[in-house]
Amino acid sequence: MSKIHAAITGVGGYVPDDILSNADLEKMVDTTDEWITTRTGIKERRILKTPGKATSDMGVEVVRQILSKTNTTPDEIDMLICATVTPDTAFPDTANTILDKVGAKSAFGYDINAACSGFLFALTTGAKFIESGMYKKVIIIGADKMSSIVDYTDRTTCIIFGDGAGGVMLEPSSDGNGVIDSVLRSDGSGREFLHMKAGGSLKPATAETVAKREHFVYQDGKPVFKAAVNGMVNTVNQVLERNNMTVDDITWLVPHQANMRIINSVGDMLDIPKEKTMVNIHKYGNTTAGTLPLCLWEYEPLLKKGDNLMLTAFGGGFTWGSTLVKWHN
Repeated sequence: MSKIHAAITGVGGYVPDDILSNADLEKMVDTTDEWITTRTGIKERRILKTPGKATSDMGVEVVRQILSKTNTTPDEIDMLICATVTPDTAFPDTANTILDKVGAKSAFGYDINAACSGFLFALTTGAKFIESGMYKKVIIIGADKMSSIVDYTDRTTCIIFGDGAGGVMLEPSSDGNGVIDSVLRSDGSGREFLHMKAGGSLKPATAETVAKREHFVYQDGKPVFKAAVNGMVNTVNQVLERNNMTVDDITWLVPHQANMRIINSVGDMLDIPKEKTMVNIHKYGNTTAGTLPLCLWEYEPLLKKGDNLMLTAFGGGFTWGSTLVKWHN
């Protein structure tokens, strides 16, 4: 009997209509289009401005796309995992809110918080429920409303992040295509370089924490850059070695869209040409858990059955990893 893999049978993506351009940021903080572009590669990012709308609402748009593309009804969904660092509320989790809003009455779900690596961690987790035979239809969402935790007076971080969501449907396949292998890592000693200072049980919200602007993303860029490049390159190489593959076997590199310099450094160290690297950071910025599925959503028309996709990410925690996917859709 051939091995069952979790195949990606549908892809969805959503970005809000409102655009925050570099020209807009020039009016808000001490920065320039040239400075942002040369350091990050970002030209604009999308912002969810509609009052009363949150991360779950972007996730709902993605799920509806996926259901339509796969001819699936809400009741057929077995499970949904949402990767996010910007849940609608601390609890209940955003996955349950999404399931309720789409009318999925037979499913269960939960959130995964692994920052920018969240989609990879959720994808690998969801694949195991398919491979085990427990479930037939598992949806993986990566969604973040980063504008809700970005300090728009801090020019080092506000230029980077945007809002967006993407996701995939996983279903069992015996044709050898699907999620093949993952190497995932974490190192909690890196938490001091990328975090939110307040709002958790360590430092609950007070008037003082709000006044000190401690409920926003904090990042120390240099150690994050170095750890990101090394972590992504090392785990890509480990996945290749474990599967008796070389870099030449990769059809597409799908890197987390954190910073164009990081993307270029990873590609250069792996010797993967730019034309084989998925990039949309110039349009959307860093959408945290949303970047990888948004890449799959945009590049889907170029993908062919059997293509080898190497997804790789790095995020706060530190968390990082790489996942090999053979394209099924």
